[in-house]
Amino acid sequence: MYQAEEKRYDTMQYNRCGASGIKLPALSLGLWHNFGSVDNYENMKDMCFTAFDLGITHFDLANNYGPVYGAAEENFGRILKQEMHSYRDELLISTKAGYDMWPGPYGNWGSKKYLVSSLDQSLQRLGLDYVDIFYHHRPDPETPLEETMLALDSIVKSGKALYVGISNYNKEQTEAAMKILRELKTPFIINQRKYSLFERNIEEDGLKHFAAENGVGIIAFCPLAQGLLTNKYINGIPEDSRIRRDGRFLKESDLTEERLVSIRELNEIAASRGQSLAQMSLSWILKDHEVTSVLIGASKASQIRENVKIVGHTQFSREELAMIEQACRR
Repeated sequence: MYQAEEKRYDTMQYNRCGASGIKLPALSLGLWHNFGSVDNYENMKDMCFTAFDLGITHFDLANNYGPVYGAAEENFGRILKQEMHSYRDELLISTKAGYDMWPGPYGNWGSKKYLVSSLDQSLQRLGLDYVDIFYHHRPDPETPLEETMLALDSIVKSGKALYVGISNYNKEQTEAAMKILRELKTPFIINQRKYSLFERNIEEDGLKHFAAENGVGIIAFCPLAQGLLTNKYINGIPEDSRIRRDGRFLKESDLTEERLVSIRELNEIAASRGQSLAQMSLSWILKDHEVTSVLIGASKASQIRENVKIVGHTQFSREELAMIEQACRR
């Protein structure tokens, strides 16, 4: 089922996560999609086994990944218990809380009550005593930041998480959170933010460089812009595409004619590099070593195998970068 250990870890590059002792694989596997109650369990196992065989040691979840809420944690917990339990110390498992999870005033946002209760539920679904990283999933405009950060600190002290992170925090919010957590000596190591060729907010608000300069890791999600940065839509919208199947995250209106021109130009640049558009898009995120890891999603194991081929091929010439910028500006 698994490769020999020495071969598994030869496949992957591992990057230091901020100023911590932890290294993350250049590619991590996100379980946001395709691990819910409506998905095929055997396919989930195949993707997890393939990822681990290729050196992807980091598996990223959240309390409400599904559908239904909690289903991804339950399914991954089942895989851990039945197939991968003996590899727990070789795995880095993260989960999050911050979005809607259960009814009433205590099932959302950033209160200590919600975060502690949510993690307890997550651990039960996962069948674990602790997670390696626990994230606050989004800033809460009403709960005092001190309460949320003190909750993260108490979670580490309780032994239910080894490290903490934040997600969807901008530069200013990250700086404020970091100040509190460092005063508490909490092992705050990472911010998870959306980042792709088509989504540059962490560059625009200065977070990307700030994090690199201040010992905080960055892990990028939605690196393929929900599938736009693949060859799936170059010739139109396939009937089995996410746009057709699930309009929650990617809508037909997102695929404008201008965007389609950009995608086709980027695809030509990728081909000239000997890469697919998806591979080039992932490589681009890791090009300057300011992003620790890129979160990939997959619907089948073959996509993971293709994505891992970027390891060792994340360098770009000035000419390539200039052509990419010109294509993205359309």
